[in-house]
This record gives sequence, C-alpha cells and structure tokens, in this order.
Amino acid sequence: MPIPDLLERLLTTPGPSGEERAAAAVWREAAAPVGEVSSDVLGSSWVRVPGTAGGPKLLLVGHIDEIGLVVTHLGDDGLAAVRTLSGWDPSAAAYQRVDVHTRGGVVPGVVAVKRQKRKRGDDRKPIESEDLFLDVGAKDGDELRSLIRPGDHVIWHGAPLALHGNRVASRAFDNRMGCYVALESARRIAERGGAPGDVIAAAAVQEEVGDYAGSRTVAFATEPDVALAIDVTNPSDIRGADHDDEGKIVLGGGPTLSRGPSIHPDVFELLHDTAEAEGIPFAVEVSRGTTWTDADAVYVSRAGVATGVVSVPLRYMHSPVETIDLEDVERAVQLIVAFAFKLEPGLSFAG
Repeated sequence: MPIPDLLERLLTTPGPSGEERAAAAVWREAAAPVGEVSSDVLGSSWVRVPGTAGGPKLLLVGHIDEIGLVVTHLGDDGLAAVRTLSGWDPSAAAYQRVDVHTRGGVVPGVVAVKRQKRKRGDDRKPIESEDLFLDVGAKDGDELRSLIRPGDHVIWHGAPLALHGNRVASRAFDNRMGCYVALESARRIAERGGAPGDVIAAAAVQEEVGDYAGSRTVAFATEPDVALAIDVTNPSDIRGADHDDEGKIVLGGGPTLSRGPSIHPDVFELLHDTAEAEGIPFAVEVSRGTTWTDADAVYVSRAGVATGVVSVPLRYMHSPVETIDLEDVERAVQLIVAFAFKLEPGLSFAG
C-alpha cells in the first residue's frame, strides 16, 4: 500500500508547536476542493461539508503540530542550548540530524549530549533535556549568532521510510496522520453528496504543548453537536508493554476506540456498532481520566460536546522513527465516514 500523497506531503513539511504555518498551508490547499475552508488567528484550519438533512453537526479534529526542540541560548563556543517542546523523552533527540528553521531558511545541524564524567563502575545517568546541545558547525559564538536565533525551532531531518508490507516509519505521524484522516474522511463524505449533518474537518494547532489551544478555538467557532478527536496511541505489541494496564492494541489490528470518563458513552457505542456493522477490526482503549488528545478540550466547549476518540496504533511515539500500518489509517477513514452517515436528524446525545 503506497503512502497517500497528502499524508507524505504533511509528513515532510515542518510544523512544530507554534510554527505550524507551512504544514497548515499544505492541509488547506488540499482542503480547498472539499468545501469552504476557514482558519483562525491561532492558525487552526477547518473545512465544512454541508449536510443534506439537518442532522447533528460533526467535528473531526486532528492536530497539525509536531514535537520538536527550541533554541534557548547561543554559546560563545559556537554551540547552542536547546530544550524539548512539550513532554517527551529527550534521549530520542540525542545524536540526531536536525533542521533548524530560521528567518533565513533551514540550517542543518546535529543534536549531541554533554559528556558525562564517570568513574569506572558508575552507572550512566539518564539523558535530561538540559544535557542536549545543538551543533550547526559554527566555529564560534559570532558565527553562530549570524546563523540562528533564540526561539528558532528544531525538527528531525529525514523523509518517511517504507518498511515491509504496509508499514512506514517517519517523524510527525503524531499527528499529521490525524489531520490526514479528518480531511480524507470529509473528502469521501463530500464525494457521496454529504452526510445528514454538516461535517467539519479540522487541523488544530498547539496540541503538543499541552493546553489544546487550537482545538479549543476550533470547537468554539464551529459549535459542533458531536466530535471525534483523531490521534495516535501506543500499541501493546512491543517489548516491555503490559496488556493488563494498556489492553491489547496491535499494529495492523485496526483503529482504537476510547472509552472512559470524558468519552460520551453514546458516541462510543455508535462507533462500536458502526465498526462491527462495517466489518472494520478495532480495539477498545480504556482511558481513566484524561485522554491526552484534543478531545479533552472539545468535550467541555460551550455547553458540552458529545465527543469520542478514534486513534491509530503508533510504535515509538515522539521519535524520528514513529511507525504506523497504513491499513489502520485506511480503516480509520472507513469507520469515520460510516459513522458520519449514522448521524440522522433528531439524534440527540443530551441527557
């Protein structure tokens, strides 16, 4: 299964939290043939496919930002201090090739780690964010300051890598995949003439920094009746996983449906029944509070939104080798399209 062209374009376009403009522009260009495209001052984008029968309005939201590093200090030795944006393991950034996105263009570099002074027999200490530094080849501080500035964003360098079968490794699957699924679902719904209610696909900014700012403003502006956050989730088919704690979620086993306190039970049941009726394999993922997705902001928008979460299993999250099965992506699209057509006039999630 080849990687869809739009998904590949999204994966290869930079867009860390707070600097999502380039990736958002790719998404909006692809959305233009689907329906009316809008955006807000934060940089979130959405496209609306008009409904045909006055059914509930459905919001499909993925986040367009990816994790990255940010330059915090320029040293006189020609090396720059960097820190992680959002919460992720800094060891994933160690000894990686990177692109520094500056006012003057992309500057190539590498991320290295401060040398540890150890005595024989001492354990190596875990890598912390403050141990990372950036080397762009500058010979001193003056040359460094001519190339980059504090606040410049740093992301991993490299193109998607096709693995065996339907599996692909890349940076930024979290969550360009969700933005792709939202838009592709809306496109297929538009091809069929529209669902009973309006369908709005959105690419929200600033999810990775933890406050879900983009999905907050999108949900407020679009006023959905029902919403699905589309994101990635950790599978339990890798070394060190715990099925008792995480459930059984496998790459290639279809999307997951979240069930928990912030998930509207009727939305979960409708997704569950739709997947079974369509013959789409899926797993149930249990959340015990927060979902750590845009759903956590959307479901409390205005007077409340009936919200669910559809996720695609992703190995090695928040790394340059995030790995996904493209068949799971396709099944997520199929499920969401079928779900949209179940939202008939008069269907209420209140009470």
